[in-house]
Amino acid sequence: MPVEEQDTRISTGTTFKVIDQDELEKPYRVIIENDDVTPMDFVVIVLSVFFELNADHAVHVMLTAHHEGQALVTILPFEEAQQRVYAAHSAAREGGYPLTFHLEPDE
Repeated sequence: MPVEEQDTRISTGTTFKVIDQDELEKPYRVIIENDDVTPMDFVVIVLSVFFELNADHAVHVMLTAHHEGQALVTILPFEEAQQRVYAAHSAAREGGYPLTFHLEPDE
């Protein structure tokens, strides 16, 4: 009796995109997404530390995300935006929070 082959590939849901140097220098918008778990004061600290927003602007961004579901944090070159988002995500996970940011091309 022949053995039936099974597909053993695992999908991680991760998509990889190859970006050239010109794309790395294009501006990207950093967007913060609201969640119902991360404390507001923690969000303000993350925005101040990792995105260099002053206290008033950080509070404004946090409240906009809270009321509208997401908010523009800043616009940066792709590589810098990606590095700051990674650092912010790392700090949030270390604190046990699901705080999330994503990037969008600034067109």
